[in-house]
Amino acid sequence: MNSSIGEGGASNGGLLYHEVQESKLCAVHCVNTVLQGPFFSEFDLAALASDLDLTERRMMLGSVTGDFLPEHSHNVSLDGDFSIQVLQKALEVWDLQIIPLDSPVAEPAQVDPEKENAFICHLQDHWFCIRKVNGEWYNFDSLYPAPEHLSKFYLSAYLDSLKGFGWSIFLVRGNFPKECPMSSAESSNGYGQWLLPEDAERITKSCNSASGTNKRSREQQISDPYNQYEEAEAVLDDEDEDLKAAIAASLMESSSPAVEKKSGTSENDENSKAKED
Repeated sequence: MNSSIGEGGASNGGLLYHEVQESKLCAVHCVNTVLQGPFFSEFDLAALASDLDLTERRMMLGSVTGDFLPEHSHNVSLDGDFSIQVLQKALEVWDLQIIPLDSPVAEPAQVDPEKENAFICHLQDHWFCIRKVNGEWYNFDSLYPAPEHLSKFYLSAYLDSLKGFGWSIFLVRGNFPKECPMSSAESSNGYGQWLLPEDAERITKSCNSASGTNKRSREQQISDPYNQYEEAEAVLDDEDEDLKAAIAASLMESSSPAVEKKSGTSENDENSKAKED
């Protein structure tokens, strides 16, 4: 049994941290909901993407056939879509690993996903997190107005349906942060919110009732989970020019500073500090 099982659920006094979609920053939202706090901004991830691009270029220059050097980043687009490598680097800051669910090491999670703590789901340019908080599972998709509670049975069925429709699913294991200091100035990034589980349920029910014709039963979501993303991405397709300019400026800095751990406590905080030393 891996050490993360049953250890990554409790955080922030029972509150749920959720981020609502901003531009195409779903990767940022995904990372922060895995960590359950506003630990990273789009500029933090852009800095990591720049570091990865620099490493890749150096490897190409050092290879025998390395005569192709891409001008554009392979790890971030100007509208804020990041690669899995960037998400992996960000979570490594917190000693977390991203493991493809179809890999042999993740076989126990394929059988009993409810015993894990977090999954990352990806299709085309959309990322979202499914996370266990205080023993309960929630879908923290940033296209939702609030986290959606998932029963243990529905978790397994939903993951299976996502795989069937072509989604890439990754298991997250390691030392999840237990708390994020909500009094910190960094606790508000403009699109993050702290919710009690009952408030999240109320918001979800209210929005489902208000949407009327767009409301989907859980059975419909299992049979056709991708359709909701096609509809939502069409609404979010207007590019934020300010965001594009800011990310482009970040990528221009070839020697971006390494992203350090933000203030907060992790499950093995003392061990983490020892590693840093």
